[in-house]
Amino acid sequence: MVELNRDVVIVGAGAAGLTAANELRKAGLSVAVLEARDRVGGRLWTDVIDGAILEIGGQWVSPDQEALIETLADLGLETYERYREGDSVYVDEAGKLTRFTGEIFPVPPATEKVMVELIDKLDALVAQMDPDRPWEHPDAEALDRISFEAWLAEQTDDQEARDNIALFIAGAMLTKPAHAFSTLQALLMAASAGSFSHLVDADFILDKRVVGGLQQVPVLLAERLGEDVHLGHAVRTLEWSDPSSGSGSVTAVADGLTVRARFAIVALAPNLYSRISFVPALPRLQHQMHQHISMGFVIKVHAVYDRPFWRDQGLSGTAFSPYELSHEAYDNSNHGDERGTLVGFVSDRNADDVFRLSAEERKERILESLSHYYGPEAKDPIVYYESDWGSEEWTRGAYAASFDLGGLHRYGADLREPVGPIHFACSDLAGAGYQHVDGAIRMGRLAASHIIEEARA
Repeated sequence: MVELNRDVVIVGAGAAGLTAANELRKAGLSVAVLEARDRVGGRLWTDVIDGAILEIGGQWVSPDQEALIETLADLGLETYERYREGDSVYVDEAGKLTRFTGEIFPVPPATEKVMVELIDKLDALVAQMDPDRPWEHPDAEALDRISFEAWLAEQTDDQEARDNIALFIAGAMLTKPAHAFSTLQALLMAASAGSFSHLVDADFILDKRVVGGLQQVPVLLAERLGEDVHLGHAVRTLEWSDPSSGSGSVTAVADGLTVRARFAIVALAPNLYSRISFVPALPRLQHQMHQHISMGFVIKVHAVYDRPFWRDQGLSGTAFSPYELSHEAYDNSNHGDERGTLVGFVSDRNADDVFRLSAEERKERILESLSHYYGPEAKDPIVYYESDWGSEEWTRGAYAASFDLGGLHRYGADLREPVGPIHFACSDLAGAGYQHVDGAIRMGRLAASHIIEEARA
C-alpha cells in the first residue's frame, strides 16, 4: 500500500475535480487526484470505435458557457460550428414528416400559438430565478410540489403542445419522464442556460464542438498535474475529522493507495457518494438529501455513414419528435471528416424498453426511427454504437442527477455545503451550467476557492 501526504485529496478525475486540482496547485497547495477508471474525463469520453472518432459523452459548447470557453482558450483548443445548413424535420403523432426552419416545430397554428405562450410563461418564471439559488424563487415551494407534466396540463389541454414543451426538458435534458420531476427543477434546467427559449433553440444550446473532442479538456488538465493524477484507484473509504474539533484532516483509502490530507473534494455525481464509506458517517441531512437525487437515463446513438447523405436532400440533420423512439437527432460529423455521422437520443422509459430487447433488435428499432427522419439510407450505417451510461460502473446514468418532487426546495441550499474538511464539486451541483461541462468547471473553481480561503485562514 502506497501512502501519500497532500494538502488536498480529490476523488474523481472529471472536469470538476481536475479544474479544482489545477486551481489548488496554482495557489501553492499540493494535491492528489484519485480516479477509479483507467482514464480521465468522467462523463467526457472521446474514443475511436471501428475506425470512427465518436463523442461517447458530452460534446457541445454554447455561447453562455463562459467558464468552459475560458478553459478552452487557456488550453489552446479550437471549436467549430455544428452543421446546420438546410431544413430541420419534425414527425407528428400520426407519423407525418414536415420540413421546417426556425425554432418552433411545424404544428397546427393553434398549437403553435399555445407553444409560444407556454415558452413565454416559462421564460417569465425563469427570469425570477437565480440558477445558483433556485429555492429562493418567489413560488419555489409551490413549483416544487407539482410535476412538470401536471403543470403543463394546468396550462393547456393541447396535448401536442404539452408533448413538445415537455420534450425540451424531460427527454432532451433531465432524461426522465415529465411526471418524475418538479416544475421548479424544470425551471432550473432552463435557468442554467439563461432562459427556456435557449433550450428551444438548438442553434444556441448545441452551438459548437471542440476539434478533436471535448475530452481533451480533462486530458490536458490532467497533463498539467502529471503524477498527481492516479488512475485505477477507486476510493473506498474517507476517514475525516471536523476542523471545529481541532485540526481537521481526511484520509482517503483507495485500491492500492492511501492519501492523508487536510481537505478532500468529492468530485463525483451525488448518486455515487454511497460508493464511499465515510468514517464517521456523513450527517443525517446528507443521508436524506442524497436519497432524493437520482440520475436520468439516455442512450446516445452514433450512426456513421460513408457520406452525410442527408445534406444531399437539403437537410441540416436536425430532427425532433416526441413521438419517435429517437426523440431528437443531429448531424454530428467530425471536423474535416468526409464521412457523415448522425447522433440520436433515446430517453427515459423508451431507453428502458429497448434494453429489454436483443442488441440486434434494439439496433433495428433505433435505425428504423432514424429512417423516419432521414429516409431508408439511415438504416445502413458503416459504424453503429450506443453510449450506454446506465451500465457504466462509475456513472450509472446520464446526463446528470436531479431531485425528485419537492427535493430541490427542501434540500437545494444544502447541496454544496461542505462537511468538515470534505467539499463537493460536480456539474450536478451547478446552477449556471447545470448538467454541462461549464457547470463542472464552475463547481471545481468554487470548491477550490473555499479550500484556499480556509487554508489561508
